[in-house]
Amino acid sequence: METLWFCLVAVMIATYVILDGFDLGAGIVHLFVARTDAERRAVLSSIGPVWDGNEVWLLAGGGTLYFAFPALYAASFSGFYLPLMIVLWLLMLRGISIELRNHIQSPVWQPLWDGIFAGASILLAIFFGAALGNVVRGVPLDGSGEFFLPLWTDFAAGMDTGILDWYTLLIAVAALLALTLHGCLWIVLKTEAAVGERAGRLARTVWWGLLAWMVLITPATFRIQPHFQESFGAHPWGFVFPLAAALGLIGIRVLEQANGGLWAFLSSCLFLLGMLTSAAFGIYPFVLPSNTNPSLGLTIYSAAAAPYGLRIGLMWFVPGMILTAGYFIYTYRSFSGKVKGDGPGH
Repeated sequence: METLWFCLVAVMIATYVILDGFDLGAGIVHLFVARTDAERRAVLSSIGPVWDGNEVWLLAGGGTLYFAFPALYAASFSGFYLPLMIVLWLLMLRGISIELRNHIQSPVWQPLWDGIFAGASILLAIFFGAALGNVVRGVPLDGSGEFFLPLWTDFAAGMDTGILDWYTLLIAVAALLALTLHGCLWIVLKTEAAVGERAGRLARTVWWGLLAWMVLITPATFRIQPHFQESFGAHPWGFVFPLAAALGLIGIRVLEQANGGLWAFLSSCLFLLGMLTSAAFGIYPFVLPSNTNPSLGLTIYSAAAAPYGLRIGLMWFVPGMILTAGYFIYTYRSFSGKVKGDGPGH
């Protein structure tokens, strides 16, 4: 049961990254690919009907984490208190920038919120990437399952490290590149004419940077977290996850012109799913490794709720997710197609 909930939480987090990832990516690149107010409205319109719904997956994933692995929730939300507050403020700033931008027509008002939208999106991608890097690297858990990390120390990935060190910064940059590419492909899929063409050119440039970064972070990850070698060595079938990521990355390049960019975007989804499931497989059965003493790391067994609660929760989780999936399918089908080039709607 613990393994099942570990997989469910991993899938929910991956779903959030895939769905809200193109929202973040659109925010990251919209100042570069959209040069007029009408073009920026078109980019915002491409995510307008779905961005707030996509963020629900972050809340759902956090809620599921709290239910299934309360010890992990308690340790991580106290140990990562500072970055979590930063992320909360960035999410709020990003949301209100979308909502307030068009309320006043002014040469100062709209560029201000455009800049906030782009800056918050960039910083969120970086902080989310750094968070993944911390989970993979491990944190200095003590005997009571608690820890605290400053924002940074000397940037060395040792026992006295901070949230930001050389490894977590590598993962943060990888996340920024991946979500930038993901957002570009979404804009190509949803917009027309010059905006989509610029996004396509930027996507091709970012793709090479992401490819180089993947070559860089792969050996770094196996070096920083020895448990990866144990997991993949003991269960070679787990290589299906990095293989999926590699196929997705190749598919982005090979299929960039297929079906109006749809297949390239789906390939980007596969790449993100493959990378996140590779990380989950690599740390399993840990949910939060310790970088000081491996025996102090939180596992799916030490962090999980009582078995009875997990069984009852699953009975409610399945129909709830079926309803949620149905709603999202309906929403995306309702707003399918490209946004209009001359206004804010579809």
